[in-house]
Amino acid sequence: MTETLTKDCILAALKDVKGPDDLEDDIVSLGLVSEVVIHKGKVYFAISIDPARAGELEGLRQAAETVVKDLPGVEGVTVTLTADREPGSGSVSAVASNGGARQAPPPQSSPAQASPPQAPQGPGATAPGAARDARHRPGGVPGVKHIIAVASGKGGVGKSTTAVNLALALKDRGLEVGVLDADIYGPSMPRLLGIQGQPQQLAGNKLDPMRAYGLKIMSMGFLVDEDTPMIWRGPMVMSALSQMLKDVAWGELDLLVVDMPPGTGDAQLTMAQQVPLAGAVIVSTPQDLALIDARKGLNMFTKVNVPVLGIVENMSTFLCPHCGERSDIFGHGGAREEANKLGVPFLGEVPLTMAVRETSDAGKPVVATDPDGEPAKAYCGIAAKAWAELERHKDADRPAPKIVMEN
Repeated sequence: MTETLTKDCILAALKDVKGPDDLEDDIVSLGLVSEVVIHKGKVYFAISIDPARAGELEGLRQAAETVVKDLPGVEGVTVTLTADREPGSGSVSAVASNGGARQAPPPQSSPAQASPPQAPQGPGATAPGAARDARHRPGGVPGVKHIIAVASGKGGVGKSTTAVNLALALKDRGLEVGVLDADIYGPSMPRLLGIQGQPQQLAGNKLDPMRAYGLKIMSMGFLVDEDTPMIWRGPMVMSALSQMLKDVAWGELDLLVVDMPPGTGDAQLTMAQQVPLAGAVIVSTPQDLALIDARKGLNMFTKVNVPVLGIVENMSTFLCPHCGERSDIFGHGGAREEANKLGVPFLGEVPLTMAVRETSDAGKPVVATDPDGEPAKAYCGIAAKAWAELERHKDADRPAPKIVMEN
């Protein structure tokens, strides 16, 4: 009978792995192992290390991976080295590898060179008027001309559906386009594009992106099962994003569309700091509650000197599939009014239709499978306006982002 795989037996095995050479105890007794997750035979955990030694401790990670992989019932192992500096030191690092089932982005030395500033801790602990210049953003991703973010202030507004259809509409304009699914906690691209399988590792520790409908795609959803929770802290998420950007063989792209997680947190700041985003598209539904959050997302990109290419009103009106009648379930025109109020372009509105829902669930996005339908035409119009805004902003001399902490 197969022994049940438990967290305790994994920790027991890891007690055979000694800590870094200047420490005498094992990595479990030293408290270096955290966040052990077991799902369908796959094991995920992190090892905390000194960030200055991230490159030299790859052997420690491999040793931990090996002892767990040899346990009965283990089908794959993902081990992450997490290096956290004290607040204000300006660097975080994490690298991950997978011991069998799905190959995660291969480790690189010091993958993350700059972290977002840490706010002072404790109730009301802010630094009025304090500002910190982020390091100048690196030169971007080799071969990729422009990178744009598709973002929203909250979840559930159709951001990922918008991102994939926007990418397809831009491809139809004759551009070479890739999509990076940056939503580590809730990756959607495998399902939206109907892709199964995993990326292959190429020479030089690069991953070959997946492909569908003429797009190149990378997502954490290709590396872990769809129902596996990603219980990762901020530094791990930031490093995963950095690796999916820079350890993937994107080739020559005119545009990389990044589907951001909702909100204004680590992922957005990481993208703004580590790559020169050419612009951001904000997605919202028409109702006031969504627009409040969309305004926060827009202001965040403005503060880190990323041009806002415009606002999209998704689920703008419902089209009845039987009679064609229009119903403003979530209101109508709110995003246009907000764009006018904030002085940013309004890119267009996408109706809520059964076709969009059905094709998204089936992995057959409407721009590719129903190009003559009203939603597809709306996405193509949005793509044209977004590209025009991108062209207008591309030669602007923008400073590196300045993060300001306010009361």
